[in-house]
Amino acid sequence: MAAILVDGHIPFWPSGRAAVASPLVDPSADRDVPLKTLLRWSEALAGIARTGLGFTESLYEQERFEEILKVAADIRAEADGDNEDPDYAGGLVQEWMDTVGKGVPGYVTPKVAVGAAVANDKGELLLIQRADSGIWLYPTGWCDVGYSAAEVVVKEVEEETGIIAEPVRLIAVLDGLRLGFTRVPLYSLLFYCRAVGGELAPHPLETRDVGWFTRETLPQPLVGSERWGEHVFAAINGERRDVLYDSVRRPMWRGESATS
Repeated sequence: MAAILVDGHIPFWPSGRAAVASPLVDPSADRDVPLKTLLRWSEALAGIARTGLGFTESLYEQERFEEILKVAADIRAEADGDNEDPDYAGGLVQEWMDTVGKGVPGYVTPKVAVGAAVANDKGELLLIQRADSGIWLYPTGWCDVGYSAAEVVVKEVEEETGIIAEPVRLIAVLDGLRLGFTRVPLYSLLFYCRAVGGELAPHPLETRDVGWFTRETLPQPLVGSERWGEHVFAAINGERRDVLYDSVRRPMWRGESATS
Protein backbone atom coordinates (compact mmCIF):
# COMPACT_ATOMS: atom_id res chain seq x y z
CA MET A 1 0.00 0.00 0.00
CA ALA A 2 1.40 3.38 -0.95
CA ALA A 3 2.07 5.78 1.90
CA ILE A 4 -0.32 8.73 2.21
CA LEU A 5 1.72 11.81 3.01
CA VAL A 6 0.22 14.76 4.88
CA ASP A 7 2.73 17.55 5.45
CA GLY A 8 5.58 15.04 5.63
CA HIS A 9 3.62 12.66 7.86
CA ILE A 10 1.71 9.43 7.34
CA PRO A 11 -1.77 9.29 8.92
CA PHE A 12 -1.84 6.43 11.42
CA TRP A 13 -3.09 4.11 10.12
CA PRO A 14 -3.88 4.53 6.37
CA SER A 15 -7.62 4.51 5.74
CA GLY A 16 -7.48 1.06 4.13
CA ARG A 17 -6.78 -0.46 7.55
CA ALA A 18 -9.43 1.38 9.54
CA ALA A 19 -11.66 -1.69 9.60
CA VAL A 20 -9.25 -3.47 11.95
CA ALA A 21 -8.90 -0.56 14.36
CA SER A 22 -9.75 -1.03 18.00
CA PRO A 23 -13.39 -0.18 18.77
CA LEU A 24 -12.03 2.07 21.53
CA VAL A 25 -10.17 4.19 18.95
CA ASP A 26 -11.84 6.74 16.69
CA PRO A 27 -10.56 5.83 13.17
CA SER A 28 -11.27 9.37 11.98
CA ALA A 29 -9.02 10.94 14.60
CA ASP A 30 -6.08 12.95 13.28
CA ARG A 31 -3.03 11.11 14.62
CA ASP A 32 -0.05 11.73 12.33
CA VAL A 33 3.14 9.70 12.61
CA PRO A 34 6.33 11.43 11.35
CA LEU A 35 8.32 9.44 8.80
CA LYS A 36 11.40 9.38 11.06
CA THR A 37 9.26 7.88 13.83
CA LEU A 38 8.04 5.09 11.54
CA LEU A 39 11.65 4.39 10.58
CA ARG A 40 12.67 4.29 14.24
CA TRP A 41 9.87 1.87 15.10
CA SER A 42 10.73 -0.33 12.14
CA GLU A 43 14.45 -0.48 12.88
CA ALA A 44 13.83 -1.04 16.60
CA LEU A 45 11.50 -3.98 15.94
CA ALA A 46 13.89 -5.44 13.37
CA GLY A 47 16.78 -5.12 15.82
CA ILE A 48 14.87 -6.87 18.60
CA ALA A 49 13.85 -9.69 16.26
CA ARG A 50 17.31 -10.20 14.76
CA THR A 51 18.92 -10.21 18.21
CA GLY A 52 16.34 -12.74 19.39
CA LEU A 53 17.03 -14.97 16.39
CA GLY A 54 20.73 -14.80 17.20
CA PHE A 55 20.26 -16.09 20.75
CA THR A 56 17.22 -18.38 20.80
CA GLU A 57 17.29 -22.13 20.22
CA SER A 58 13.50 -22.44 20.39
CA LEU A 59 11.70 -23.09 17.11
CA TYR A 60 8.59 -21.41 18.52
CA GLU A 61 10.53 -18.26 19.39
CA GLN A 62 12.24 -18.26 16.00
CA GLU A 63 8.86 -18.21 14.28
CA ARG A 64 7.65 -15.37 16.49
CA PHE A 65 10.77 -13.29 15.81
CA GLU A 66 10.36 -13.84 12.09
CA GLU A 67 6.79 -12.54 12.37
CA ILE A 68 8.11 -9.44 14.11
CA LEU A 69 10.48 -8.92 11.17
CA LYS A 70 7.51 -9.01 8.81
CA VAL A 71 5.70 -6.36 10.84
CA ALA A 72 8.86 -4.22 10.87
CA ALA A 73 9.14 -4.59 7.09
CA ASP A 74 5.53 -3.48 6.62
CA ILE A 75 6.18 -0.37 8.71
CA ARG A 76 9.37 0.37 6.74
CA ALA A 77 7.51 -0.08 3.44
CA GLU A 78 4.96 2.52 4.55
CA ALA A 79 7.74 4.91 5.55
CA ASP A 80 9.55 4.46 2.25
CA GLY A 81 6.40 5.41 0.32
CA ASP A 82 5.58 4.45 -3.26
CA ASN A 83 7.51 1.44 -4.46
CA GLU A 84 6.81 -0.54 -7.61
CA ASP A 85 8.26 -3.77 -6.20
CA PRO A 86 5.28 -5.86 -4.97
CA ASP A 87 7.57 -7.83 -2.66
CA TYR A 88 9.48 -4.86 -1.24
CA ALA A 89 8.65 -5.83 2.35
CA GLY A 90 9.61 -9.45 1.66
CA GLY A 91 12.97 -8.31 0.36
CA LEU A 92 13.58 -6.35 3.55
CA VAL A 93 12.80 -9.40 5.65
CA GLN A 94 15.28 -11.48 3.66
CA GLU A 95 17.91 -8.75 3.90
CA TRP A 96 17.51 -8.64 7.67
CA MET A 97 17.53 -12.44 7.96
CA ASP A 98 20.80 -12.57 6.03
CA THR A 99 22.48 -10.44 8.72
CA VAL A 100 21.44 -12.54 11.72
CA GLY A 101 24.44 -13.71 13.72
CA LYS A 102 24.80 -16.15 16.58
CA GLY A 103 25.27 -15.15 20.21
CA VAL A 104 26.99 -11.88 21.06
CA PRO A 105 28.00 -11.14 17.43
CA GLY A 106 24.30 -11.34 16.60
CA TYR A 107 23.28 -8.67 19.12
CA VAL A 108 22.04 -5.82 16.94
CA THR A 109 23.25 -2.36 17.94
CA PRO A 110 23.43 1.01 16.14
CA LYS A 111 26.46 1.54 13.95
CA VAL A 112 29.00 4.11 15.13
CA ALA A 113 30.09 7.09 13.05
CA VAL A 114 32.20 10.17 13.68
CA GLY A 115 31.66 13.77 12.67
CA ALA A 116 34.14 16.62 12.61
CA ALA A 117 33.27 20.25 13.34
CA VAL A 118 36.51 21.73 12.00
CA ALA A 119 37.24 25.44 12.48
CA ASN A 120 39.99 27.60 10.96
CA ASP A 121 41.74 30.67 12.38
CA LYS A 122 38.95 32.90 11.01
CA GLY A 123 36.29 31.11 13.03
CA GLU A 124 34.79 29.49 9.93
CA LEU A 125 33.31 25.98 9.83
CA LEU A 126 34.37 23.34 7.32
CA LEU A 127 31.42 21.82 5.45
CA ILE A 128 31.09 19.39 2.57
CA GLN A 129 28.36 18.84 0.01
CA ARG A 130 27.76 15.11 -0.17
CA ALA A 131 27.96 13.54 -3.62
CA ASP A 132 25.16 11.04 -2.98
CA SER A 133 22.44 13.43 -1.83
CA GLY A 134 23.63 16.98 -2.45
CA ILE A 135 23.11 17.96 1.19
CA TRP A 136 25.68 19.92 3.17
CA LEU A 137 27.10 18.63 6.45
CA TYR A 138 30.33 18.54 8.41
CA PRO A 139 32.74 15.72 7.38
CA THR A 140 31.53 12.33 8.63
CA GLY A 141 32.48 8.68 8.33
CA TRP A 142 31.97 5.20 9.75
CA CYS A 143 34.31 4.14 12.54
CA ASP A 144 36.92 1.68 11.25
CA VAL A 145 38.21 -1.29 13.23
CA GLY A 146 41.74 -0.70 14.49
CA TYR A 147 41.38 3.08 14.80
CA SER A 148 40.32 5.19 17.75
CA ALA A 149 37.37 7.51 17.17
CA ALA A 150 39.70 10.53 17.10
CA GLU A 151 41.97 8.83 14.57
CA VAL A 152 39.01 8.16 12.28
CA VAL A 153 38.14 11.87 12.50
CA VAL A 154 41.61 12.88 11.30
CA LYS A 155 41.52 10.32 8.50
CA GLU A 156 38.02 11.19 7.27
CA VAL A 157 38.56 14.94 7.26
CA GLU A 158 41.74 14.68 5.21
CA GLU A 159 40.23 12.15 2.79
CA GLU A 160 37.04 14.15 2.20
CA THR A 161 38.37 17.71 2.24
CA GLY A 162 42.19 17.77 2.03
CA ILE A 163 42.34 19.55 5.40
CA ILE A 164 44.48 18.23 8.25
CA ALA A 165 42.49 18.41 11.48
CA GLU A 166 43.49 18.16 15.13
CA PRO A 167 40.71 16.85 17.41
CA VAL A 168 40.23 19.06 20.45
CA ARG A 169 37.35 17.44 22.32
CA LEU A 170 34.11 15.50 21.96
CA ILE A 171 31.16 17.92 21.88
CA ALA A 172 28.13 15.80 20.95
CA VAL A 173 26.73 12.27 20.74
CA LEU A 174 23.77 12.27 18.35
CA ASP A 175 21.25 9.68 17.17
CA GLY A 176 21.16 9.71 13.36
CA LEU A 177 17.62 8.37 13.10
CA ARG A 178 16.38 10.97 15.55
CA LEU A 179 18.00 13.75 13.52
CA GLY A 180 16.18 12.41 10.48
CA PHE A 181 19.09 12.37 8.03
CA THR A 182 19.81 8.65 7.95
CA ARG A 183 17.82 5.46 7.47
CA VAL A 184 20.57 3.44 9.16
CA PRO A 185 20.51 3.25 12.98
CA LEU A 186 23.68 5.02 14.09
CA TYR A 187 25.25 7.07 16.85
CA SER A 188 27.44 9.94 15.65
CA LEU A 189 30.35 11.09 17.83
CA LEU A 190 30.91 14.74 16.95
CA PHE A 191 34.37 16.18 17.65
CA TYR A 192 35.36 19.83 17.67
CA CYS A 193 38.62 20.14 15.73
CA ARG A 194 41.17 22.74 14.67
CA ALA A 195 42.49 22.96 11.13
CA VAL A 196 46.30 22.71 11.30
CA GLY A 197 47.25 22.27 7.65
CA GLY A 198 46.33 21.08 4.19
CA GLU A 199 44.36 22.72 1.38
CA LEU A 200 40.76 22.35 0.25
CA ALA A 201 40.54 19.39 -2.12
CA PRO A 202 37.13 17.66 -2.28
CA HIS A 203 37.17 13.88 -2.65
CA PRO A 204 36.20 13.13 -6.28
CA LEU A 205 33.74 10.37 -5.34
CA GLU A 206 32.37 11.37 -1.94
CA THR A 207 31.94 15.15 -2.19
CA ARG A 208 30.57 17.59 -4.75
CA ASP A 209 31.99 20.65 -3.03
CA VAL A 210 33.76 21.76 0.14
CA GLY A 211 34.26 25.13 1.77
CA TRP A 212 34.61 27.34 4.85
CA PHE A 213 31.49 29.10 6.15
CA THR A 214 30.52 31.57 8.85
CA ARG A 215 27.28 31.20 10.78
CA GLU A 216 25.76 33.87 8.52
CA THR A 217 26.80 32.22 5.25
CA LEU A 218 25.86 28.58 5.88
CA PRO A 219 24.93 26.75 2.63
CA GLN A 220 21.62 25.02 1.99
CA PRO A 221 20.30 22.38 2.27
CA LEU A 222 22.18 21.92 5.54
CA VAL A 223 21.18 18.88 7.61
CA GLY A 224 20.50 19.00 11.34
CA SER A 225 21.94 22.47 11.98
CA GLU A 226 18.97 23.35 14.17
CA ARG A 227 20.20 20.59 16.50
CA TRP A 228 24.00 20.95 16.38
CA GLY A 229 24.58 24.45 14.99
CA GLU A 230 24.49 26.47 18.22
CA HIS A 231 26.65 23.94 20.03
CA VAL A 232 29.26 23.84 17.26
CA PHE A 233 29.60 27.62 16.92
CA ALA A 234 29.79 27.96 20.70
CA ALA A 235 32.84 25.68 20.59
CA ILE A 236 34.33 27.66 17.69
CA ASN A 237 33.88 30.86 19.73
CA GLY A 238 35.82 29.35 22.64
CA GLU A 239 32.87 28.44 24.86
CA ARG A 240 33.08 25.14 26.73
CA ARG A 241 29.77 23.36 27.16
CA ASP A 242 28.76 19.92 28.39
CA VAL A 243 28.58 17.23 25.72
CA LEU A 244 25.34 17.54 23.75
CA TYR A 245 23.18 14.42 23.66
CA ASP A 246 19.59 13.54 22.81
CA SER A 247 17.20 13.98 25.73
CA VAL A 248 14.96 11.21 27.04
CA ARG A 249 11.52 11.36 25.45
CA ARG A 250 8.40 11.19 27.65
CA PRO A 251 6.97 8.68 26.97
CA MET A 252 10.11 7.16 25.53
CA TRP A 253 8.56 5.46 22.50
CA ARG A 254 5.81 7.86 21.55
CA GLY A 255 6.98 11.17 22.93
CA GLU A 256 8.19 13.78 20.45
CA SER A 257 9.60 17.26 20.84
CA ALA A 258 11.31 19.90 18.74
CA THR A 259 14.60 18.07 19.20
CA SER A 260 13.26 14.53 18.88
